[in-house]
Amino acid sequence: MAGENGTDAGLDSNPSYLQKFRLYETRSNFYMIGRDKNRTLWRVLKIDRLDPSELTVVEDSTAYSEIECSDLLRRIHEGNRPSGGLKFVTACYGIIGFVKFLGSYSMMLITKRKKIGAICGHTIYSISKREMIPIPKSPIQSNMAYSKNEKRYKKLLSTVDLTKDFFFSYTYNVMHSLQRNLCRDETGLVHYESMFVWNEFLTRGIRNTLGNTLWTVALVYGFFKQVKLSVSGKNFFLTLIARRSRHYAGTRYLKRGVNEKGRVANDVETEQIVFEDVHEVCRSQISSVVQNRGSIPLFWSQETSRLNLKPDIILSKKDPIYEATRLHFENLVMRYGNPIIILNLIKRSEKKPRETILRAEFAKAIRFINKSLSKENRLRFLHWDLNRHSRKATNALELLGRVADYALNLTGIFYCQVTPNCRQDGLLTLSCLVQNDECPAKSSYDKTDDIEKLDTDVANDNENFSETVKPPMFQTGVLRTNCIDCLDRTNVAQYAYGLVALGRQLRAIGFTESQTIDQNSPLTEDLMAVYETMGDTLALQYGGSAAHNKIFCQRRGQWKAATQSQEFFKTLQRYYSNAYMDAEKQSAINLFLGHFQPQQGKPALWELDSDQHYCVGRHGPNLFNENARSSFRRSLSDGNFVSETDSSLGASNVGHCDLLSENRGALHGFSESTPAIPTSEISYSRQLFRDMEEDPVCYDENDNDCNCTNFDLEWLSSSGNSFDEDIFNRSMTGLSSDNIGAELNVGMTTSPSESGSSIKGGYRTASELSNMDEFSESFVNWVTHGDMLTPLYFTSK
Repeated sequence: MAGENGTDAGLDSNPSYLQKFRLYETRSNFYMIGRDKNRTLWRVLKIDRLDPSELTVVEDSTAYSEIECSDLLRRIHEGNRPSGGLKFVTACYGIIGFVKFLGSYSMMLITKRKKIGAICGHTIYSISKREMIPIPKSPIQSNMAYSKNEKRYKKLLSTVDLTKDFFFSYTYNVMHSLQRNLCRDETGLVHYESMFVWNEFLTRGIRNTLGNTLWTVALVYGFFKQVKLSVSGKNFFLTLIARRSRHYAGTRYLKRGVNEKGRVANDVETEQIVFEDVHEVCRSQISSVVQNRGSIPLFWSQETSRLNLKPDIILSKKDPIYEATRLHFENLVMRYGNPIIILNLIKRSEKKPRETILRAEFAKAIRFINKSLSKENRLRFLHWDLNRHSRKATNALELLGRVADYALNLTGIFYCQVTPNCRQDGLLTLSCLVQNDECPAKSSYDKTDDIEKLDTDVANDNENFSETVKPPMFQTGVLRTNCIDCLDRTNVAQYAYGLVALGRQLRAIGFTESQTIDQNSPLTEDLMAVYETMGDTLALQYGGSAAHNKIFCQRRGQWKAATQSQEFFKTLQRYYSNAYMDAEKQSAINLFLGHFQPQQGKPALWELDSDQHYCVGRHGPNLFNENARSSFRRSLSDGNFVSETDSSLGASNVGHCDLLSENRGALHGFSESTPAIPTSEISYSRQLFRDMEEDPVCYDENDNDCNCTNFDLEWLSSSGNSFDEDIFNRSMTGLSSDNIGAELNVGMTTSPSESGSSIKGGYRTASELSNMDEFSESFVNWVTHGDMLTPLYFTSK
């Protein structure tokens, strides 16, 4: 990020973070002047404009004062007066990256920003405007074909709308969880290797050349929302962050399942942060909890179809020992520690097998992997068909709340007290934790440490009293939720988890005595509104429409006919986007992430099938084979990334079984200080979950039922990619009230979506345009921009 100065392994004792920049030009160079927030430090970066084929950047190691910097600019102007002198170009707030297609390099800058929140005084921004500036004075004049393709690549890249759903910070590592930020000391260069930094490829050249991240910002893609709420007359801030992985990223039908490196489609980390509303000079309490969503980690696909709303699911048998599935869960253990709890929401039964194919195969994969793991480190696998229970929203959310309570008993939450001397111009790190001799600040705790014995009284230098320092709490392990798309019903489940977690967070901070939130409280409505907005945003990014929120609408008491019409039009919007726009969106994503790098003399991106670009790149061997085109499926989910730099899994020499079976805690995930939570302390009660018991879906080689999980009960079931099927198929029977607990009556308020997808549709081929003539202009605009579409026959008379 535009922030860390130097390349030392540890954090600078007096780090500087440039936040405002001014770009100047001469005939031969660009000069970027950067300064910190307090105008105490000024730095200079020179970018050569004479060599159009290479990116040449030189950083002046001198730290200037404002007067010295002004004097330097005057001297540069005088020295270049014969060729026009020094000219001001633009003010900006950081470099997004450098782009090169078939011609010369261009520089992408943030020219306007907007504050969208703050965490412990560290501001989080979104992009309001960005600008692309060619590096050479005169662009390279290539032949007509190359010039035409260059323009087309630039237009394609511009469809990635950086002003929607991208966010960054200069002094807070927003690509990491709060627990990781406070418990691990890492340099700026390491942060860009995160799976959640989407401009890693665009900034790779300047970062490698300079050895720092002083001039660039790290962009995270997903969702960020901060709201001020109150409970028991006390105010607090709730922040909901969704971080979308850049690995195996794409659109709904073009990215499914897992790839060979264990990366899954639609991989999103969701973090819920709660902290006190206190003055910045006061010590504050803060808590966070993390959950995960991602596509079913098997090799499977669905062909995009303009004739079929629900394409068949194709399951590949290419990985009989579930190597990619194992790699995926190893990665989760590295990121979050054990236990890994899997909530699988896909359907339990269907007239025509679709989701049930994946349901059975997923259970077999978990059973196979668990055979090699010790009992305490086995994957906890829960099947539960949310579609089957969604007729009664209150009952569905109540039962999902039980799952959340169970998961949180296993993983815990993160809580700590933060010192008031954490400067807003410095990183929020381990040194910010309230500490004393008995609670030392260090990046690694012995696993036998008992953090419950860390309570102690510390003297307050500014007051005549002492106060108790609460011991920190750590999250170890994670709940991973999936349906088919990991959008609609997954979001409902994540809301239920967030509600239960919020009760625990408020109790840890001391705002409530009970860790249970009243289902009828305004706080429940407020949290639902935030999660509903997040669900719409993530669904637009991956699926092309807002999320299906039938359960939320039921909880608000919305008129059923109105809900059905809304769901119907969301289904049409999603179908149109998937059938006509996703191919271009996928190409734009691949171009932005560097998965495809154009080369003269090689096929253009639009000449390839969806996954062929993984074999075409400027760096490394060219593996493209013209005769192999037919071997690629457009929506096949086993693509690989030739430009991927994260080698945490692929380059590991650790045996797969060893990695999953070792009791690593959060060694590679949240915090190395995270204590293990023995599963023996958790009571598995059939009575508690009696309403959720279903038939087992794990089978042995002879298709006999078997128990492949660590649970005493097998509530194995499934739910689908969305509520699409429920809209078109009303034959599904609801769950009997005899099998459900007491109904909770909770009133909900409407929460309109605030966000759209940041990958816009653009130009299409002539054949595609001819196929779109049948749609009206208003319908196309509605699909493209997400505006409200209300047909006349649905308006009130």
